[in-house]
Amino acid sequence: MHEVADVLRAHWQQVETSPYVNGWQLRTLGAVLRCRTAELGGHKDICTNCGTVRISYNSCRNRHCPKCQGKDRDAWIQKREQELLPVPYFHVVFTLPDVLNGLAMQFPKVVYDSLFASAWSTVKTFGKDQRHLGAQTGMISILHTWGQTLSLHPHLHCIVPGGGLTKSGKWKTAKSTGKYLFPVKAMSRVFRAKYVDALKSRLPEVDKQMVDRLFKKAWVVYAKRPFAHPRNVIEYLGRYTHKIAISNHRIRAIGNGKVSFAYKDYRKGAQQQEMTLSGMEFIRRFSMHILPKGFVRIRHFGILSSTSKPVSIPVIKEQFPGIRVSGCDDSRVRSVHDPALCPECKTPTMITVEKRFARGPPLKTLTSKYACVNY
Repeated sequence: MHEVADVLRAHWQQVETSPYVNGWQLRTLGAVLRCRTAELGGHKDICTNCGTVRISYNSCRNRHCPKCQGKDRDAWIQKREQELLPVPYFHVVFTLPDVLNGLAMQFPKVVYDSLFASAWSTVKTFGKDQRHLGAQTGMISILHTWGQTLSLHPHLHCIVPGGGLTKSGKWKTAKSTGKYLFPVKAMSRVFRAKYVDALKSRLPEVDKQMVDRLFKKAWVVYAKRPFAHPRNVIEYLGRYTHKIAISNHRIRAIGNGKVSFAYKDYRKGAQQQEMTLSGMEFIRRFSMHILPKGFVRIRHFGILSSTSKPVSIPVIKEQFPGIRVSGCDDSRVRSVHDPALCPECKTPTMITVEKRFARGPPLKTLTSKYACVNY
């Protein structure tokens, strides 16, 4: 299977001198390049039962690495599973117009922070409106910055419960839970106004011409019907939370300075297509989606925020006695890797006999009668 790391390896000298890659992006790309290679160190295990030897290299654990998302995703999903409410949930997507792509490249933190703030402000405003809900709701939002061809396409995938808590602490179901949570066209107009205000407050140098262009564009808020069951929320989150710009399995070919990868063309009914780019153009596009250092791309708001949910979730669940919400049945979420389990004889008899570190001494041999040759 081809990997993003293979593309980086083939063009690394060009990447290091590229004017399109800043220092933070270069550091991130370097981590992806070295992930699960001898450069990051590793360890050797041996089975005391059958003698099987297993060499494991360390992961970079970078959130932009195609090989490092599974474990973090599963742990995150299991935590969210405990917080599921026995109520309808809605999927809402807030998308920024391409007019903002230049600003997003120059000021990514400002543009994306404004997106989170204005999206939540929009949902909160409609939630407090007595015509729609009249209660405090919540939201889990996940930032994606890419389109299928690795173009810049910033948008938020949001999960919103179909109701909220009143001031008296009672759960109140939204009036339109049979179709969409709130009116989409009205949300689009409010979202646009709130985003422009948020952007202007964070970036005073935004000129009037840019503001005029933003108000001339029709902004998009996409809303789906409610999930069939709360457990479907977990299945959805499993696909979206720790997703990155492109996964390794989409890369079809690498060679002659070019990269071919698969994508879905949603203008043609999500038909599977293939695109070929030069290696450096592929890397440039991939780098656009490396988030600023420390930027939080999954955020919780309202009754689902970290400060509110310890109180709000038990209060809501008490109002639905006898209703238990089971989570996702995906075996990947529940599987726990046992490093002591031998891949051959299936007994828990693997022990570590050697370690190699990325920095410092090249090799540390553990005291064991099973210690063997270096790798």
